[in-house]
This record gives sequence, C-alpha cells and structure tokens, in this order.
Amino acid sequence: MEWLAIMNIIGGLVLAVGIIGALPGIGKFLAKAGKFLGGFQIIIGIIMFIFGLLDLFSLQGFVAFVVGVVLLTGVFYVIPFLGKYLEKFGKWLGGFQGIIGIIAIIVGLIGLF
Repeated sequence: MEWLAIMNIIGGLVLAVGIIGALPGIGKFLAKAGKFLGGFQIIIGIIMFIFGLLDLFSLQGFVAFVVGVVLLTGVFYVIPFLGKYLEKFGKWLGGFQGIIGIIAIIVGLIGLF
C-alpha cells in the first residue's frame, strides 16, 4: 500500500525534524518541510493511527501505528478507558522520537520501491 509508505515518510519527517536538519545539502529543506507538517501533527497522527491499525501486521502498518501513537500522545486523554494507557505508551515512545522518525522515513522509502 503506497499511501501508507507516503504517510510513513510524512510522519517520519515530523518526528525527526530535529535530526534531519543535520543532513548536508537537503537537510535544511527537509527540516523546513518537517516544521511545516508539524502544524498538522494531530491530523497526520489520526490518519497514521487508523491506517496503522487497519494494516497492523505488515511492517508499513506497524510503523504507521507507532508513529501515530507518538504524534497523538497529547490527545489520548479524551479516549475513555484505553486513553491513559496509550498516553503512557506514547510518552515512553516519545523518548525515541528521532529514531522512530528516521525508521519511519526509511521504511516508507523502502515501501515506495
């Protein structure tokens, strides 16, 4: 599913915005794109969370789910019952935000080819 690969690249850019700027040449452009996309973090997170759940047992789907959880960490408190557990899981994963973002970009690029 190439939409999922594209969403993994977009979500990865949002998560890795602090790291991606260090790339020579194209890093500044990618960091700008990641900062711009960061304004749509909730929307991107919802899309990735849902599509990741729908295709959870593939690599693209699992990565999309994890990226969606990290992007939606601050919003999970509104979900009854599971919300507090998802929020704790998202906060723990937030410590690996840059690494998860780089992995999402790589998995997304692999999924396009």
